Amino acid sequence: MTTASYLPAAGRLHRPLLVTAILMAVLAVFCSAAMAFDDRMLLNESVWLKPMKFAIAFTLYAGTLSWLLSFPHKGKRLTWWMGMIFSLTAIVDVGFIVVQAARGTFSHFNDQDDAVNTIGQQIFQSGVPGLFVANLVIALVLSWQRITDRPTSRAIHAGLGIAVAGMVLGYFMGFTGKQQVTDAYGRPVELVAGHTVVEGRPAVRDGVDGMPVTHWSAHGGDLRIAHFLGLHGIQFLILAAVALAWFAPRVPWLRAERARADLIWVLALGYSGLLAITFWQALRGQAVTAPDAVTVWALAAVCGFVAAGCGLVYAVRGRAALVPSLADARHTDAAQADTQAEFSAAAPRPGSASPMSR
Repeated sequence: MTTASYLPAAGRLHRPLLVTAILMAVLAVFCSAAMAFDDRMLLNESVWLKPMKFAIAFTLYAGTLSWLLSFPHKGKRLTWWMGMIFSLTAIVDVGFIVVQAARGTFSHFNDQDDAVNTIGQQIFQSGVPGLFVANLVIALVLSWQRITDRPTSRAIHAGLGIAVAGMVLGYFMGFTGKQQVTDAYGRPVELVAGHTVVEGRPAVRDGVDGMPVTHWSAHGGDLRIAHFLGLHGIQFLILAAVALAWFAPRVPWLRAERARADLIWVLALGYSGLLAITFWQALRGQAVTAPDAVTVWALAAVCGFVAAGCGLVYAVRGRAALVPSLADARHTDAAQADTQAEFSAAAPRPGSASPMSR
């Protein structure tokens, strides 16, 4: 599969998911502009940062689903409807996040009893399982079939599985305990849970010592990191498949699909290991910026596994690919030698008279 083959005709893309991706991209631009003019803050970050991050995430994920559902596959009617459910649920859920941002209050885990929040929370909480189930069904339908070349199919299968795992990990945020915080106007708000794990469960955990840009916690373990890695593993693996396809014409041993497919499996396992480590680190209340020795050794083990796996693939698949190349080279050299010998035999010897001179 060439890199150009990754760009299907626009008519084959899943239209509802494509429209969702476009709407989310527009929303991301709007939120980034709003941050420049609206100085209201929630937990030491702009009220528009959360909707912007969700808009970017759904732009990437809805766009990816629209693309992969464009490939011919069995159960296309079912996956089309699951894509439709995913699109509608995403628009409703992100819409509620935008409404709460405009109101200067929290969208997640908000226990306020005003009418907008009460109704919105019921819709919001019912929508999250819809996203999960739709994605799970798509993953199950596609995991049993090969919809494109071997490396890309493996990237899609593994990526969807990792995405499902990432969604499951997001549910653990609901068990971190209550928090007492304030909204953008200084009014007290009780949150029934949060995303930061800190030993002792202090009254305020989220928004303390946030990292630049991402605002992931540098104070305790942040469960959003594993959630983020899980949701976007599919993009990483597909990009890896595209990169390997681009290098294939230039690197002989990568021309075999099996070699590239095996490398995708190695990368998928390594990525899963990274996902597990970040989740385990967060559960221990450890900031991603301050790993202890055990975490560092675990990360080193994952890196070592990936390096060894890539080396093993090269040793097995690379040798198998290079042997035919060497045989072809010897055959070419032999043919050239035979041609040279025939030419030398046909050429007149020095001092001999040609038939025309007699």
